[in-house]
Amino acid sequence: MASSRVLLLVVAALAISVSATAAATKISAPLPPLAKGLNFDFYKATCPQAESIVFNFLRDAIRKDVGLAAALLRIHFHDCFVQGCDGSVLLDKTGGTDSEKVAPPNVTLRPTAFKAINDLRALLAKACGAVVSCADIAALAARDSVHLAGGPHYPVPLGRRDGLAPANLTTILDALPAPSSNVTTLLRFLAKISLDANDLVALSGAHTLGIAHCTSFQERLFPQNDVTLNKWFASQLRLTCPALNTDNTTNNDIRTPNVFDNKYYVDLLNRQGLFTSDQDLHTDARTKPTVTSFAVDQAAFFRGLASKQAHTQVDG
Repeated sequence: MASSRVLLLVVAALAISVSATAAATKISAPLPPLAKGLNFDFYKATCPQAESIVFNFLRDAIRKDVGLAAALLRIHFHDCFVQGCDGSVLLDKTGGTDSEKVAPPNVTLRPTAFKAINDLRALLAKACGAVVSCADIAALAARDSVHLAGGPHYPVPLGRRDGLAPANLTTILDALPAPSSNVTTLLRFLAKISLDANDLVALSGAHTLGIAHCTSFQERLFPQNDVTLNKWFASQLRLTCPALNTDNTTNNDIRTPNVFDNKYYVDLLNRQGLFTSDQDLHTDARTKPTVTSFAVDQAAFFRGLASKQAHTQVDG
């Protein structure tokens, strides 16, 4: 069912077992039931070196382009939340259905990230034949991007099947909330896939990486500053985005923009969240306690990911 496939993002793309830092003690959680057909040794016989090929390629690629980590993680999110982790976001126009890449929420997905996945597909095919699905490549790339950026490391169950057609525009818009959404709207979206307020806070931590276009948060600056926006931070944003529809970008996390850590939550405590969907997590009573907990304790953030996702039930 669609909701089961979408939940694979939570189990396989974020945290089942994590490390307090990239090189620190691993924090483990009980493994949840896996979706039918998935296991951790899926390619043991057909492509045992698959994970090392992905990791080694990305280690070099991210060293040259640190922004690639956030871009790959974002592609995986935008794939999984729409019609499950099926790689359909990677498809071009198919059978009269436009590519998901041209849908409004996806037009800023980075071409370099799509190229990296294509390059990985070619490397894996050369080593093993065409046995590793694009959906699995995207999942592994997201996991390794998080780890290479200094964040959690977790095992990824494999065996996803690639989708044969892109999702239509209505399906995409019904699955991906706008960055101008408040917590009430966000929870309504997540309820469709059986996620709650704590899951929302944990998943939003991915905004510790990456950049954003001015148009995605300009409603917080014009015609006047959002009252929840730190005044100094607003003045800095206006230097980058001096008018409506400015075609510039800024970092999601002003403290450690290229490191996967808990500083995103520190930003929220200081009213320096970029999107409405970010800052409202600290304003809304349903999510504020978890934001505060993660801001003061990075290990709690990683443990929270592990425990939330480990108890998410996934069926076939």
